[in-house]
Amino acid sequence: MARTARTRTARTALALAAGAAFALTGPAGTSQAAPPGEKDVTAVLFEWRFDSVAKACTGQLGPAGYGYVQVSPPQEHIQGSQWWTSYQPVSYKIAGRLGDRAAFKSMVDTCHAAGVKVVADTVINHMAAGDGTGTGGTAYTKYNYPGTYPGSDMDDCRSQINNYGDRGNVQNCELVGLADLDTGEDAVRGRIAGYLNDLLSLGVDGFRIDAAKHIPAADLANIKSRLSSSGVYWKQEAIYGGGEAVSPSEYLGTGDVQEFRYARGLKQVFNNENLANLKNYGEGWGFMESGKSAVFVDNHDTERGGDTLSYKDGANYTLANVFMLAWPYGSPDVHSGYEWSEKDAGPPNGGTVNACYSDGWKCQHDWREISSMVAFRNAARGQSVTNWWDNGGDQIAFGRGSKAYVAINHEGSALTRTFQTSLPAGDYCDVQSGKGVTVDSAGQFTATLAARTALALHANARTCGGGGGTDPAPVTAGASFAVNATTVLGENIYVTGDKDGLGNWNTGSALKLDPASYPVWKLDVALPAGTSFAYKYVRKNGSGQVTWESGANRTATVPASGKVTLNDTWRS
Repeated sequence: MARTARTRTARTALALAAGAAFALTGPAGTSQAAPPGEKDVTAVLFEWRFDSVAKACTGQLGPAGYGYVQVSPPQEHIQGSQWWTSYQPVSYKIAGRLGDRAAFKSMVDTCHAAGVKVVADTVINHMAAGDGTGTGGTAYTKYNYPGTYPGSDMDDCRSQINNYGDRGNVQNCELVGLADLDTGEDAVRGRIAGYLNDLLSLGVDGFRIDAAKHIPAADLANIKSRLSSSGVYWKQEAIYGGGEAVSPSEYLGTGDVQEFRYARGLKQVFNNENLANLKNYGEGWGFMESGKSAVFVDNHDTERGGDTLSYKDGANYTLANVFMLAWPYGSPDVHSGYEWSEKDAGPPNGGTVNACYSDGWKCQHDWREISSMVAFRNAARGQSVTNWWDNGGDQIAFGRGSKAYVAINHEGSALTRTFQTSLPAGDYCDVQSGKGVTVDSAGQFTATLAARTALALHANARTCGGGGGTDPAPVTAGASFAVNATTVLGENIYVTGDKDGLGNWNTGSALKLDPASYPVWKLDVALPAGTSFAYKYVRKNGSGQVTWESGANRTATVPASGKVTLNDTWRS
């Protein structure tokens, strides 16, 4: 939550002051996650209910290779539909909008059974503003939270932070009017550690420390020393500000620190500069040390504040995530939230995700371009950058030793090139497109990348769906799509639908049709015999903007043998 007070709108500051069944569950009482091993990517499921998180762990995160899932704050908080109500604690009971204690425990066990560790976003800098009754029934007033803290546990400075050049002001006064805890007190430290230990007893594997910059580093170190697990993952939100009194690097001794300059830099490069500038991205740009930096393209604050890219930036956003997951700097967070036009808007359906890509849920963690790069990163771990190439502009490519190779075309026209890699010779699957690529004995392959797309190969994806070679195996059962659709330069036609093989209504995973018979676009898709499915066509322009065809969902059924032939016309 802890954007600096200066970046909040006055309206939001005033508002703050005003105060489905699991597919797989672990055995009763279990809380030990399968070791993530070399998996360091976290899916941040922002404002997802715990039962929805559990389903995602089983159906998406575990299979994709995510090591962690980060859940929004679980503690009791003020009432209200806005997202930021989750960041105004009333007590440390697990009784927030996203689920109760039983749902939280079930989620942890389910995610562990899927091999995914759980990080809880924790709000320990402050308590709620205003007066009222919390989501768990606790009555409170500002500076008095019965059963948790009396007023004497608050810092003496009871005015808002107004000078980021003054350390005392930043760490003792109130962030946008929220009651600031005196973390220098032994009793407060013990109470916070008690809350974190309670979460650890339910199987939590790590914590994101919200608003860490507003808590002295020594106080956080003392709190961490009281935890029942000395090896707990610890990720601190400390936003860099030039010339400020508190530096994020002060917190490196306690655990990982979120490197906000990384996300800001990606926006700068992808929107206004050349990708060639990324050749030394990370410590070469003055960022904190890689091994203790947590990085992201966007998070819930920055996507609303506009200081980073967001899902609204189309291909720039998607390709920035591809780069982050391919580049060996920091531990990446993949933000997965929901559509918004009003910055304060809370989660659709109170946080229940009935299905990805419906009701406004964006599910970025499951976009093919992004999710496929998680396994890429796992395969490439420990490998340095090799075979860097760029055209001096917005086309780059690089390898990760003998384990992986990625090319990114951020320009407005196609790129055809013979790429030099350090990969062993053989067949590979381009996990971005699902098409086969053959690397020759010299480590080279030739490929064409459409405008604003990427190509990614890695050692653990040698064939595409059991096919291999340069193209997928011929489709013998499924659907033969053909749609008459006129386009302008840079536009392409895709199909998506309600089955995994059609991308599950995710426009990021929609299947591109072949324009060889333009204006008729064609594609054969493998689907099991007898499958009934719904589908629609979408148009994407060169910047990634998506337009759905009009009208109701189309439907069809795969016959008992062979393919269903579909001859459609784009509906404007």
